[in-house]
Amino acid sequence: MASFGHFLGRKVTVVYRVGDVQLPASGTFAADSGRSIFLEQHVEQRGKRSYFRWEIPYQFIHRIEAVEQAQQEPEPEPAGSQKNAVEAAENSQAAAASAGSGLSPASNASLICLPQGPKTA
Repeated sequence: MASFGHFLGRKVTVVYRVGDVQLPASGTFAADSGRSIFLEQHVEQRGKRSYFRWEIPYQFIHRIEAVEQAQQEPEPEPAGSQKNAVEAAENSQAAAASAGSGLSPASNASLICLPQGPKTA
């Protein structure tokens, strides 16, 4: 199997296979155990910091590529639109969090809770 240690500490995008579906994941390459890789993504939302960590076994990795520095840095906003910039940042963080779960923001709003059936003893 290939070693991906040269990506350590860099921002990467990984496409991996789950069954018949390929899913993208992006974050900081946190570790390489020799059997799987670990991606980490830090999120701050409503003043609370949290992080997500993925373990992706080597056999499920379809493609891995480093993210360019130019793609990481957002373009500067005009000084008068700071409120819009804060709202855009919150929306992008929510989208990133839902991307990690495999759901789109639209599908989060359309989830339906189904009642559970009767429990048997």
